[in-house]
Amino acid sequence: MDKNVEEKVTALAKEGKLPCKKALALADELGVSPSVVGKAANENSIKIVGCQLGCFG
Repeated sequence: MDKNVEEKVTALAKEGKLPCKKALALADELGVSPSVVGKAANENSIKIVGCQLGCFG
């Protein structure tokens, strides 16, 4: 896992949660797929919330 992605994900997460909109924006900013951001969140016990597609609860 890319340490830069992990660091950015953990920096954006508040109380172990990361809004989907921010996760998608981060993926775009870093030039990675949303699944890379999702994997980084999972590996750091961060929950994606407010999913725009209804995929995460």
